[in-house]
Amino acid sequence: MGFTIGGIRDLRSSSRRRGRASETVTTVAEYTGLWGWDVVPGARASRSGRVACSCGAADCPDPGAHPLSFAPPVPAGATLAAAAAAWAEVPGAAVLLPVGRSFDVLEIDGTAGRHALARLERMGLPLGPVALTPHGRALFFVAPGAAAELPQLLYRMGWDDARLDLRCLGPGDHITAPPSDLSGLGPMRWLRPPTLDTAGRPPQARLLLGTLAYVCHRAPLCR
Repeated sequence: MGFTIGGIRDLRSSSRRRGRASETVTTVAEYTGLWGWDVVPGARASRSGRVACSCGAADCPDPGAHPLSFAPPVPAGATLAAAAAAWAEVPGAAVLLPVGRSFDVLEIDGTAGRHALARLERMGLPLGPVALTPHGRALFFVAPGAAAELPQLLYRMGWDDARLDLRCLGPGDHITAPPSDLSGLGPMRWLRPPTLDTAGRPPQARLLLGTLAYVCHRAPLCR
C-alpha cells in the first residue's frame, strides 16, 4: 500500500514535532496508505456555551460528527503528499471513516464493550479494530454487509425479541476516527488498534454477535 509500519511511525514521530496539523495529515496517510481505508474530512464542533458546528449551519442536526459536503474524500492508497494536499484545503477538519466499504460497525455501550472484548479475546475469536467514543460507546469493526444481515442474525441466535442496546452502522454512515474530537466531547481512541491483519479483513459479524448480545443483555447499562 506504499507504507511500512516503521515508516509511518517515523512520520508520526516527526509530525508531533511539527504540530497537530501535521499529525492529522500523518494519521490520514496511515489510514489510507497502511490500513487501506477511505477517509473523509469532517466538521468540528465547539462547546463554548453552546454546541456550534464548523459547517456553519445554525440548526446542524449532528454538530461535529458529519462529513463536510464540499470536501472530497481521500481514497484508500493515497500517499502522504496526497493527504497533505487534501487537508490543506480543510485545515482543522476531523478525520471521518465511511462505513460500509471496508467494514461495518457493531456499536454497544462502552462498559459492555470492554467486557465483551475481554471475553472474545479469551475465547480466541478473530477480532478487528475496536474504537471507543468519548461518550462511552464501543465500536467493533466487522466485515461489510453486517448492517443488512443484523436482523436475521439476531433472529437465528434467538436475540430478536431481546431489548439490546446494540446497533449496526453500515453504508451511508460515518464514524469519527481516533484521535479526532467527536462533537466537542473529546477525542476518539482505540481499545484495539488496527493492524495489518485486521484492518483489511475484519471478522464476520456472526462470530462476535452472540457474545456482544449476551454481554449487552446482562449489563444494566445496555438495557
